[in-house]
Amino acid sequence: MEARHLRYALALAEHEHFGRAAGALGIAQPPLSRQIADLEREVGARLFDRTRRGVFPTAAGAAFLSRARRALDEITAASVEAARAARGETGRLRLGFIASALLDPLPDVLGRFGRERPEVRLELHEMATSRSTAALVAGELDVAIGLGRPRGIGAEQLVSVPIGHDHLVAVVSSTHPYAGQSSVDVEQLRRQPLIVASGEDEPAVVTGLRALLGTDSPALSGATVARDIHTIIGLAACGVGVGLGPSRMLTAPRRGTWFSEVTPRTPLPDLVLSFRTGDRSPALNAFLDVIRANCPAVGAALDHRLGSPGHEGKAAAARLLPDVASPTAREKAPPSPGSPASCFGPTAS
Repeated sequence: MEARHLRYALALAEHEHFGRAAGALGIAQPPLSRQIADLEREVGARLFDRTRRGVFPTAAGAAFLSRARRALDEITAASVEAARAARGETGRLRLGFIASALLDPLPDVLGRFGRERPEVRLELHEMATSRSTAALVAGELDVAIGLGRPRGIGAEQLVSVPIGHDHLVAVVSSTHPYAGQSSVDVEQLRRQPLIVASGEDEPAVVTGLRALLGTDSPALSGATVARDIHTIIGLAACGVGVGLGPSRMLTAPRRGTWFSEVTPRTPLPDLVLSFRTGDRSPALNAFLDVIRANCPAVGAALDHRLGSPGHEGKAAAARLLPDVASPTAREKAPPSPGSPASCFGPTAS
């Protein structure tokens, strides 16, 4: 039994005449008569009474037509839903991200994605870079935003592009001796208790800190380990020590804290967006389209990595990515939330 059999039966019930029903369906009358006869044989019951006054459903036909109508409605709805899913208008997107991405670019990107794809279910998971990479490779995430290019087993299966740059800054309590300084140097950091990210969670960041302070630095080995940048800032505000983190922390000012540059200037791993090479699900494509719309340079790098012709190369695109806006600590206060932070546009507070 095919969907056309259901349509033929419903048309015949509506027009009560083989000729009129065939005309409405755009077919000849003999084929319609044969299809209805075939349908009745398959069902095992007479569905229509053929009379001089017209063709009318039998009791069995009425019962059949009621179900047939609902079945065709479901088929139509299924086709509509399939088309919407193929356009990325429905479905699910699982995103893993580090906390600092909530400062920039996620507020603008997720806000736009939510407006353009309100029926795509977003599953958001804050997690460290090492964990999001493993989850992405395992198929537990669709896209991840982390620090540095993915490392480890399966990382070669991922497409990764930089979406922002950072350098190291320090944050202290406003009552700390370093408060008011435009910068702090390495020797000063070695003499203070530090607050840093976990080496297990963010190995690329800790590798940079070891290069700056020394592999066997007592200050680093005795540092307080914080889960994310918000905890780093909070502990610094409590006077626990000197917090070290990415310059995008400057877009999240907190009362009672002071930010200083770290000298020498120490670049941190890029903020990187990654997804599986073979995953071109409509919901992921829709998310990447929002990324392209918010930052053409990142879009160019994406298109180059995915093999789309007529776009800038990845290296050229990466050079277009500006540093995260990082006002110096000479200013009396960090920038107000909403200041431009990257090519993604304003950072939401």
